[in-house]
Amino acid sequence: MIDRRNLLKASGITLALPWFETFGVAAAAPPKRFCSIYFPYGVSLPKADSEEAKWNWFPDDVGRDFQFNESLKCLTPQRDNITVLSGLSHPAVRSIGGHDSGDTFLTGKAINANNGFQNSVSLDQYAAQVCGLGRDTRFPSLVLSNDGGVGMPTRANTLSYTAEGQPIPSLNRPAIVFERLFGLNHDSIEAQRQGLTRTGSHLDFLMDEARSLHKRLGKNDQQKLDQYLTSVRQVEQDVERAAQWLDVPRPKVNAEGLSLDADENAPADLIRTMLDLIVLAFQTDSTRYATYQLGSMHGAISIATKFSQLLGYGKSTHGLAHGMKKPGGAEQLGRWDQFLAENLHYFLNKLDAIPEGGGSLLDHTLVYYGSSNSYTHNNTNYPLLLAGGKAMGYQHGQHLQYGKEKPLADLYLTMLHRLGAEAGSFADSSGEMTEV
Repeated sequence: MIDRRNLLKASGITLALPWFETFGVAAAAPPKRFCSIYFPYGVSLPKADSEEAKWNWFPDDVGRDFQFNESLKCLTPQRDNITVLSGLSHPAVRSIGGHDSGDTFLTGKAINANNGFQNSVSLDQYAAQVCGLGRDTRFPSLVLSNDGGVGMPTRANTLSYTAEGQPIPSLNRPAIVFERLFGLNHDSIEAQRQGLTRTGSHLDFLMDEARSLHKRLGKNDQQKLDQYLTSVRQVEQDVERAAQWLDVPRPKVNAEGLSLDADENAPADLIRTMLDLIVLAFQTDSTRYATYQLGSMHGAISIATKFSQLLGYGKSTHGLAHGMKKPGGAEQLGRWDQFLAENLHYFLNKLDAIPEGGGSLLDHTLVYYGSSNSYTHNNTNYPLLLAGGKAMGYQHGQHLQYGKEKPLADLYLTMLHRLGAEAGSFADSSGEMTEV
């Protein structure tokens, strides 16, 4: 059997290396991938009898005869690769603050002062890390956002949380993401190895000092230190993994056409470039799990909240959401929804244009797109789309509608099983959703 890592190491390959069918019997099918894209504050939901009804994010009809309204009409060419879901939400999250729900989108756990704002593991990390489905790639997962970093509890700048419920910092600079994936470090392998060894030694010293300090702290401070040490252990694991992959050349890709210098002042370029980088990461099998938060729920403090103003939509995204029920507000927010959908369509088309395993990269990638608000501050009836993943058994071309008795975690359990994860349950799941 040909081992992919050994082939990479031996060849010093200079082009992006995709998945190959000839990597032995164990890899007879292309890998399964997952990408979650999140946007804050909900969508345009005007009343059915209003003049702005055509800007309702959800289709009017349920089942297979649905048609997209104006907000999502640009997705029509990909209709057979898409399922719209309405009525779903996380039951535990329905009663918390609307701005607090972004942290829980992929976890389903209510976070509040009573539990110390402690979150639980996110869907992507449960699959990639807990179930080990990210072990065969250089990076178990790729965590992106337009705000970057961690943010703060209930206003996080990331969708991804470790098994201990700790937030994973997100990357928001395309140049840094590109360097992380494909490398711009010209140091020799030996110099990089020495650097990793030094880092490991520093971490060992830090852990020894922390164990000594732990005995002298009170209970509350011990808990804080334990949370800190969990982050340190994550760094340790990253260092160990980097050392294991050090001798495997990174795939070299053509950066032509990528706006790697895009930042928050050029939001259209920034969003497209981040999506391009996810495609490249999947195409080169650098990772199989990615999350991308288009904006946090941190109101005016979020870098991304000004994107809609910079792009000519009149108000901040937070302002658009708050103005949805005012005269003309549904169309104004709907046009912003339309802009986001156009970027989703761009992403799906890119994935669909790359052949893989008798189909396309999209057929082997599940894209989960949505928000944790239906409209501002309302944590029910999340606007959600599933796209791609036909090779995993998804039955697209339909609008599925649910009642409040159905937990969103049932969808998550279904996703996990189709990704190949052995999961008896996830969050408050009650069973699979075979209809998707």
